[in-house]
Amino acid sequence: MTTSAQWIARGDKHVAKTYGRYPLVAARGEGCQLWDVDGKRYLDFLAGVAVNNLGHCHPKVVAALQQQAAELIHCSNFYHIPSQIELAELLCEHSFGDRVFFCNSGAEANEAAMKLVRKYSAEKYGSNRFEVITALASFHGRTIGTISATGQDKVKAGFNPLLPGFHYVPFGDAEALRKAITPNICAVMLEPVQGEGGVRVAPPGYLEAVRQICDEHDLMLVFDEVQVGCGRTGSLFAYEQDGVAPDVLTLAKALAGGPPIGAMVATEKAAECFGPGTHGSTFGGNPLMATAAVTAMRTLLEDGVLDNCVAMGDYLRNRLEELKGRHPFINEVRGRGLILGVELTIPGADIVSQALQQGLLINCTANTVLRFLPPLIVTREEIDEAMTILDGILQKI
Repeated sequence: MTTSAQWIARGDKHVAKTYGRYPLVAARGEGCQLWDVDGKRYLDFLAGVAVNNLGHCHPKVVAALQQQAAELIHCSNFYHIPSQIELAELLCEHSFGDRVFFCNSGAEANEAAMKLVRKYSAEKYGSNRFEVITALASFHGRTIGTISATGQDKVKAGFNPLLPGFHYVPFGDAEALRKAITPNICAVMLEPVQGEGGVRVAPPGYLEAVRQICDEHDLMLVFDEVQVGCGRTGSLFAYEQDGVAPDVLTLAKALAGGPPIGAMVATEKAAECFGPGTHGSTFGGNPLMATAAVTAMRTLLEDGVLDNCVAMGDYLRNRLEELKGRHPFINEVRGRGLILGVELTIPGADIVSQALQQGLLINCTANTVLRFLPPLIVTREEIDEAMTILDGILQKI
């Protein structure tokens, strides 16, 4: 049997070093648990960075993939694909949207959104109205276009020249947004909860104010829910909890319960400028991924997963607040549903490494924020196990 050390040595020779990888070689997963090739068990509170919302290898998603793989894996988008149509219907029936464009990732979904808002504005106002306002500390992807939209300098270093036309304002400050509007602005793109930016939730009334500003100036409002959509916050989509609908919504990560797929959901008004030839994706909405996504969506909606997310999100938050009361270097616990962050007064990377050694998978974002993204099917017992591990680590600091 090939050991973890042997796999890591092989990977170091040929796999691009775009990730600072931890010494874990994954072999199999089930629910909230992951095992490495050496047989060590881990409690997975990262869930593939909010991809495995239904846990690892959910039996309904696995069965759907197996059946569809035996029937039809790929078909060109020159033709109609039943499972793609069914998925689009589900997304529109349960959201503000009227039309859906399918792709393969969150970055691609955001690229589609950026093209759409530019096209809409160009047709209505001319080619000079193409600029987009995003938020500081935001994260929208790793393509040249999406790092240009991202409000973090660290992801842009070394990649100049970037795509022009982006302006950044403090997240949660509606007045700063209003002051940033010029005749060249065509859209505002925000995450309702900034995941990579440190699990920062939009303050009460902020998204409502942004919607009003966009309406006043006929700007497209785009919500990037790549990380927080598909049930992560306790509702199917995060924007629902603020009572504010966007014109465009981007999704990916958990949409298919593990397999890669992205989607851009839009109103008819926004989408009407996307005619034949304006955009495309060879693999977008292919039969295999779309079938998995239909199954994952139905499971979210019909199997009590959202209710469990709310209940376990409250329970996990309370357990984290207990830790805050015992450890003075915990500054704040924040988040929504089962995307929760623990802001520290010290760097968090070493805590993540120690947790890995003890069989708990979490991560650190924004240098000092421990991020918790367990599958939405997590149990009280699994949360208790995770908190016992974490508390033991924190006691030694």
